[in-house]
Amino acid sequence: MERSQNPESTVSGRGFCRLRSDWSAAQLLIGEVGQSAAAAPVKLLLVPYRHSFYRTMTTLTQTKELFRRADAVCFDVDSTVIKEEGIDELAKFCGVGDAVREMTRKAMGGSMTFKKALTERLSIIRCSREQVNKLITDHPPQLTPGIKELVDRLHERSIEVFLISGGFRCIVEHVATRLNIPLHHVYANRLKFYFNGEYAGFDETQPTAESGGKGKVISVLKEQYGFKTVVMIGDGATDLEACPPASAFIGFGGNVVRPQVKERSSWYVTDFEELIKELEKI
Repeated sequence: MERSQNPESTVSGRGFCRLRSDWSAAQLLIGEVGQSAAAAPVKLLLVPYRHSFYRTMTTLTQTKELFRRADAVCFDVDSTVIKEEGIDELAKFCGVGDAVREMTRKAMGGSMTFKKALTERLSIIRCSREQVNKLITDHPPQLTPGIKELVDRLHERSIEVFLISGGFRCIVEHVATRLNIPLHHVYANRLKFYFNGEYAGFDETQPTAESGGKGKVISVLKEQYGFKTVVMIGDGATDLEACPPASAFIGFGGNVVRPQVKERSSWYVTDFEELIKELEKI
């Protein structure tokens, strides 16, 4: 293919290709030689795989519409449904809070794979079954203001609610019960203990134990329940990357603001009241 004098277009054979250099994707306009680009009968948009994330993000208006008519809404738990990061609270309870907190920041910011961060943090904490149970009893997770009302509104509209967390199921189930979310709607990591209650690792086969795991869960939900529209809400990089397969993503910064997530979210909220008000528009 020879380059024409016009830097935006090339001509070859029976067709021509017009390329806008300021686009992240090439727009091909195919037609007979001699036709103008505007007259071309076929228009194709080629999106390189590495840029596909940006091409699938919805606009603010689209995201709000998808949220209002969602079949299911999936929430992250740590720093979204609850105020704290469960693993940080567990580390602090076990006396190793400072050593773990920075790893959590890296994992949520996307600078370290989630599975690596989880493995390294748990190898430091090495919590016993007794310590986990005592944490839940003495320091139960604090619900983020507005989350109970939001979940209730969703349920009133027959919208299914799921909790998809990189945290621990024993803690997330406690949260689900307080929000009247069925336990079979909970997807989270499972801690393993020896018969004497000492830490024995975690179940690495759970999809939520690795980066991209939340997206895998959503794919399963769509296939299992036949959901067409699923919205993911969360504060971290692992939540952001779940869209797609989620139909839309809503970033939440009510407890902590993660710049990478805020910048890439078409709809970013810091108060669940904004979502409640959006549902009232139905």
